[in-house]
Amino acid sequence: MKAIAVIGSPRVKGNTERLAQQALDAIAAEEIETEIIRLAGLTIDPCNACNACRRDPGGCTIQDDFQAVYSKMVEADGIILASPVYFGSATANMKALMDRAGYVGRHDGDRFVRKVGGPMVVARRAGHNFTFAQLMFWFYICGFVIPGSTYWTIGFGRERGQVDEDSEALRTATNFGKNMAWLLKSLGGGK
Repeated sequence: MKAIAVIGSPRVKGNTERLAQQALDAIAAEEIETEIIRLAGLTIDPCNACNACRRDPGGCTIQDDFQAVYSKMVEADGIILASPVYFGSATANMKALMDRAGYVGRHDGDRFVRKVGGPMVVARRAGHNFTFAQLMFWFYICGFVIPGSTYWTIGFGRERGQVDEDSEALRTATNFGKNMAWLLKSLGGGK
């Protein structure tokens, strides 16, 4: 079994990655393999509605870094999408990944149905509720099984490391990770 966290922040090892790592640590403690996948430095262009994924299941005509990330998402049993809030929303790379993975996955045999997953969001001050919902809606529309926690998996921080001062966010991320591990084991790795 494997769980991955896709980090939508352009900041490597920033607050968003730190919060996701907290969840992955709890998952790894249950002897499930984990991996961080950073979108920082990658190019993932937006979907251009060419419908190639309908004609060629699993295919996409856009030549960029999407396919490598999508392949890791397909291989994983559990997926966390983590994004900082940028002007009240997920980052552009995260949104492009969600759109393309959603379309390609749907036309590629519903690749995400019954996988386990959920969102994580870090905000400086506000926008976390909308961004959390934006990511959560993607998990729902793709057919994921979503574990709960003790609160929404959001944290606060702007400067690197500030999320470590949000003890409730760290506790919530840990509990989310524990629930994700339990659910993965209970479902036998998802689909």
